[in-house]
Amino acid sequence: MTRRGTGMENDVALTLLHTADWHLGRRFPAFGPDQELRLTRARLEVVGRILDLAHSRAVDAVLCAGDLFDQPAPDAQWWEGVLKEFRRRDWQRPVVLLPGNHDPLHPGSVYYREHPFRSGLPGYVHVVDRPGWQLPLGEGAMVYASPCTSHAGQTQLAETLPVRAPDDRRIRIGLVHGQTFDIDGHQTNFPIARGSAAARGLDYLAIGDTHAFREVESDAPAPTVYPGAPEATNFGERDTGNVAIAFFPLDRRRRAIVRPEAVGSWTWRDATCRSMAELRALATEPNLRKTVLRLSLDMAVPMAEYDEAERIVSELGGSMAATPRAGVLLVDRAALRLASATPVEFGTELPPVLLSAAHRLQDRAESEPELVERALHHLYRLVRQSD
Repeated sequence: MTRRGTGMENDVALTLLHTADWHLGRRFPAFGPDQELRLTRARLEVVGRILDLAHSRAVDAVLCAGDLFDQPAPDAQWWEGVLKEFRRRDWQRPVVLLPGNHDPLHPGSVYYREHPFRSGLPGYVHVVDRPGWQLPLGEGAMVYASPCTSHAGQTQLAETLPVRAPDDRRIRIGLVHGQTFDIDGHQTNFPIARGSAAARGLDYLAIGDTHAFREVESDAPAPTVYPGAPEATNFGERDTGNVAIAFFPLDRRRRAIVRPEAVGSWTWRDATCRSMAELRALATEPNLRKTVLRLSLDMAVPMAEYDEAERIVSELGGSMAATPRAGVLLVDRAALRLASATPVEFGTELPPVLLSAAHRLQDRAESEPELVERALHHLYRLVRQSD
């Protein structure tokens, strides 16, 4: 396992790629069918990039720390897609799949021996299917793991891993899924206690559950690491889109070095436009095609600009005939309103009866703003279409 030319200061005894929380098959009901499909497929596409990265970095093993599927028995298209990614690679390096709390190990789950996913895996892919599971990585390293067998529980899975024997000089890696001591409510979600890696004599504790890349207890003798979700799953998530690459120096007195490596391609973004200038600038930004954009329009605009705002939003979202500028779009128009104090310029001579109606509507703008805005906008569009 010793290698050179990795860019590290010293030779490296072992290199691991650690990933978790793929959430394949996750639904996105807030979006339309086409947009939801785009996001669910993105979760499968990132698996290929993760495995390609493992190959390009020549890692010794890939550790997948749970919640690879969003449920224990997902639709066949998701586990078949993962099988396809595994089967198109002729590898010797092991890949370890750990059941998490979203995809726990039990009869009927994808990890159970009778399931076609499990039976179809190539030989280099290993499933953690019992407490105290072990896998040697050559002669100098060992992986110890325990799976989740339910959606929630108080079992401290890290404490089921064996303690280092006095004469054991191997690199020891732990692999469990759960929440660490510093997360509110961790006690019922497979808690991971402070100092778990040191207590078991581990050189690295690979964990999954939290969607942000984070090293827990950065001053501890051995790293405990969340790699985060390789693609974000919701607005407000931070530090997603990564895997962790862990380098174990030949000098065993030195701590493993852990670095995030970007694999995600989607960005989830909240944006509020309070003026037409801000909306126009947003529409011209590059790279929106891989953005999940939740757009709030909070502005009062003249009638002509109201139409322009609607046109820009339509271009961002796309149509049957036009490619969208934004990959996925949600729009909140509740605060988009006509500037009632601004005179409405219809651009033509209105018949007296319509002109009188427009003036009466504007007189009622203060008492019934929403009704007046809708009526004036409707009248404005009718007049524009007749020009």
